[in-house]
Amino acid sequence: MPTRPTPTTAPQPDWLALDQQLCFALYSASLAMTKLYKPLLEPLGLTYPQYLVMLVLWEADGPTVSELGQRLSLDSGTLTPLLKRLEAQQLVSRLRDPADERRVRVQLTAAGRALRAQAQAIPRAVACASGCDLDELVSLTGRLKALRDTVITQAERAAA
Repeated sequence: MPTRPTPTTAPQPDWLALDQQLCFALYSASLAMTKLYKPLLEPLGLTYPQYLVMLVLWEADGPTVSELGQRLSLDSGTLTPLLKRLEAQQLVSRLRDPADERRVRVQLTAAGRALRAQAQAIPRAVACASGCDLDELVSLTGRLKALRDTVITQAERAAA
């Protein structure tokens, strides 16, 4: 009597393989996005981190350096040189808060506000380069924000 072949199970992925790592997928996607932005930002005279600062300021002008750092998840050692370069380009000014001189507020200059108009085309170019439609980008962005928030919460719990 012929023997039946035993059913084979699908091979299990090697969970320690680089391509199985969520962290690497996020990291390499971030590098790819930064590379995509480089030629888009060159006409504006901005680096990607400087662009992120400008995005925050275009949303709400005048945050403290601390508020800006919290919003961008940057420490002051990273943020201060960025702000100095933006100030040297005359796009922002840093001013002591009259209500509390320990705080420094970051404000757009007229040139910084005007730069917003030049930046208007960047999100559309990024969307086109992504190969995603608007609904997919909105969904992906929402899922990544939720992932980030969950990971931050878990890291805070682990540190406590």
